[in-house]
Amino acid sequence: MKKIILNIALVLALVVSVSSCRETKNEADNAADAVENATEEAAEETEGALEKAGKAIDNAVEETEEAAEATGEAVEEVAGDDN
Repeated sequence: MKKIILNIALVLALVVSVSSCRETKNEADNAADAVENATEEAAEETEGALEKAGKAIDNAVEETEEAAEATGEAVEEVAGDDN
């Protein structure tokens, strides 16, 4: 009689451990999917920000070049007026 009770307890323990592993595996899969989705979203947002920053830098370079040309022309005019 003791062996039957011990065997039943062993089978119950085995069933509980197997079902616990399934839940853990599903939760791990869900967590992995969530991390992957968050990573993809962050990459897309970062890419957009980098493109905007690149355009802003290009615009700043163009404006700086134009300002340098205007300054050079102004200096030439001032230098020409002194002669």
